[in-house]
Amino acid sequence: MNFYVFNGKKIKRYFFTFVALVFAVGVIYVESDNITVFSEGSPSAVYSVPTEKKVVALTFDISWGDKRTEPILKILEEKGLNKATFFLSSPWSKTHTDLVKKIADSGYEIGSHGHKHVNYSSLSDEEIQKQIKTAHGILTELTGKTPNLIRMPNGDFDKRVLRIANNLNYKVIQWDTDSLDWKNPGVDNIVNRVVNNAHPGDIILMHASDSCKETHLALPAIIDQLRAKGYEFVTVSELLNQTDIKGNPVKDQSTVHQHIDPVGSM
Repeated sequence: MNFYVFNGKKIKRYFFTFVALVFAVGVIYVESDNITVFSEGSPSAVYSVPTEKKVVALTFDISWGDKRTEPILKILEEKGLNKATFFLSSPWSKTHTDLVKKIADSGYEIGSHGHKHVNYSSLSDEEIQKQIKTAHGILTELTGKTPNLIRMPNGDFDKRVLRIANNLNYKVIQWDTDSLDWKNPGVDNIVNRVVNNAHPGDIILMHASDSCKETHLALPAIIDQLRAKGYEFVTVSELLNQTDIKGNPVKDQSTVHQHIDPVGSM
């Protein structure tokens, strides 16, 4: 009798252990969407690349205005910096074809900044796809090249945006160092923020929209000081080629916005 009582207890214990394990796995599966934006092997956004080389990618977002782009291009030319990446919104590009041509003719890399300047995580799957494809068609027509890098308006995305962008052969590009030039915090503050935070494999966020009144003033010192530290400037695509990119878990951008793009009338 004691034999069967003993084994009955063991069976009961195993049963509850099994149930607990199944429950735990279920919880992890259900809650995984709230832990990270993606899992291993899923599409991911790139903030920087792991490399020991002192290379950084200087990037500029443009969504409106026509006063800041040319001064920035002039500074880049004067400094002999021919490697930078511009993320252009397609409505701006349609109304500033001369500036788009100038950026392209200067040899700078052009990525998409989407079409409507809204948080794409708030859109339906169909609308997300429409926004990316609309911008793609406009930029391809204007530049003669097919963009494959995209920075979402406001840096906003969720898993659906990543998946849809990936299906459309786009890599979502974020940044590790935000210059905060969009806040117009003062030239010295912009310079110090970029120079002090830059690191090998970094993607640096700046803007060439009209609301950013200090970017072109801070840019010469940023270039000089980073070069003095031994950094080389490359395009985002060249940076991606430095190493195999592995996505790091990040918070869901549909609920946590790291950045608000400066916008105005197109």
